[in-house]
Amino acid sequence: MQTFEIKEDFLLDGKPIKLISGAIHYFRMTPGQWEDSLYNLKALGANTVETYIPWNIHEPIEGTYDFKGVKDIEVFVKLAQKMGLMVILRPSVYICAEWEFGGLPAWLLKEKGIRLRSTDPRFMRKVRQYFSVLIPKLAPLQLTLGGPVIMMQIENEYGSYGMEKEYLRQTKQLMEEFGIDVPMFTSDGAWDEVLDAGTLIEEDVFVTGNFGSRSKENAQVMRNFMERHGKKWPIMCMEYWDGWFNRWNEPIIKREGKELASEVKAMLEVGSLNLYMFHGGTNFGFYNGCSARGALDLPQVTSYDYDALLTEWGEPTEKYYHVQKAIKEVCPEVWQAEPRKKVPVNLGIYPVKNSVSLFSTKDKMITAQQTTYPLSMEAAGVGYGYMLYSVELNNYFHENKLKVVEASDRIQVYVDGTYKATQYQETVGEEMIIKGQADHKKINLDVLIENLGRVNYGFKLNAPTQSKGIRGGIMQDIHFHQGYKQYPLTLSEDQLHSIDYTAGTDPLQPSFYQIEFELNELGDTFIDCSAYGKGVVIVNGINLGRYWNVGPIRSLYCPKEFLTKGCNEVVIFETEGREIKELIFSEKAMID
Repeated sequence: MQTFEIKEDFLLDGKPIKLISGAIHYFRMTPGQWEDSLYNLKALGANTVETYIPWNIHEPIEGTYDFKGVKDIEVFVKLAQKMGLMVILRPSVYICAEWEFGGLPAWLLKEKGIRLRSTDPRFMRKVRQYFSVLIPKLAPLQLTLGGPVIMMQIENEYGSYGMEKEYLRQTKQLMEEFGIDVPMFTSDGAWDEVLDAGTLIEEDVFVTGNFGSRSKENAQVMRNFMERHGKKWPIMCMEYWDGWFNRWNEPIIKREGKELASEVKAMLEVGSLNLYMFHGGTNFGFYNGCSARGALDLPQVTSYDYDALLTEWGEPTEKYYHVQKAIKEVCPEVWQAEPRKKVPVNLGIYPVKNSVSLFSTKDKMITAQQTTYPLSMEAAGVGYGYMLYSVELNNYFHENKLKVVEASDRIQVYVDGTYKATQYQETVGEEMIIKGQADHKKINLDVLIENLGRVNYGFKLNAPTQSKGIRGGIMQDIHFHQGYKQYPLTLSEDQLHSIDYTAGTDPLQPSFYQIEFELNELGDTFIDCSAYGKGVVIVNGINLGRYWNVGPIRSLYCPKEFLTKGCNEVVIFETEGREIKELIFSEKAMID
């Protein structure tokens, strides 16, 4: 049985070892991609792979667990072991990772006033329940039991959020209770304030840092912090940022390969590192996160390419070869090889077969929830995707004031089926003037609200805006309206199967477009969204994620595993009144 210890060096079977690791998120790619990605990490010269474990995908509904397919963390870890890699796991309930709500499940928000990432008994009860299922799956994978897992994380960048050591202690104790006995660690930025707040160094929990430049300077900060606490541990950068994430309507962020390689070399000269990301992958479905900048929430794009060493679809970049060379210069004994390549293909152009307005088919797709006051998205459903609020207002046959109070994130207002306005966080609550039809006693008002992604980092984690949909209400004149029909639109398999394409078309309203086509050959590909407005694309029931014409990315990556030889179905949900007439595949990503 192998052993792994942390003393003045990392010791594997008693011998010093430098950890050269890369981040691969199993949940951001298909299981069919795992082996190529792991092989390319090994070929880089690495000996370890690291991954987060997001709570929200494994317990999507409270008490309901899912570890199948893309969520099968056990299969991923065993494959890494088969490939000759050690594994670092980060099962902390909060992961950041530019992931929806930092990995926390939306159903936590049903508990009003719950204090996340704290010893709030309501929060810790839910952590205990989740860990009672998750940790026993991970425990047999530890090195101490013949598996490849050498370390596990207690909490992630907690010093950038809180300083409640008792919360960290309780989390550590839960992990130990359910069978973890490999070394545990925390990871924080490399400055004293967050290291003081976010670590359990006084209880011998290993301390790692997160940074992506000034390697020797940041390593010295870590060393000084440890020495002040009487520790002579090795230096480990748990997130060595080799690129960066991207947000809608902002330029793509790039990092030059030679410059990165120089910094990686400097880091390896003084310690160990985990490249974040080695392979970024994709925020499929509604799982992209959101940045908080002052009063603004800035949602992140579907692609998690990250300008990493492998592209979103797994192709080695120029940066890969620069870093591979740098590793060899510092660690000449490492095994390296030529990486596996991946070349996307063009699968052709196909016409739209059917279309229907959401307003026409909503009652076929979803059973409306009728309430006096509006429900939040979490109260009415799972809290992801969209929510349609339909109300009947009295028609006073003259102009009326209307406003939607306390709603998140993006609202689109339709009066008698006609588009009226779009509002975001900074404009929600602004007054609109509406007028009904001369021959109708009622005004049909539809408000479509999209959850653009919950904040994944920083001071807004407990903010009211993390609850999506309408929290306040809809005001006509100066009074709150009562009487709502709510339609949680998650684009689940059941909802997609219930779309009635004969119910009536109106391209100016939010609409579904259906394309059916045959394929004889399969390959990784991209769907060209440059002619679309805003929405999502579902391929054979799998949500590829969001597209948006604000850029900077105007395509969606589609892995070959989502396609089938023979008949395929694509459904596009378009919210901006742009009529879609065809589906265009491409061998290239469309990037501004």
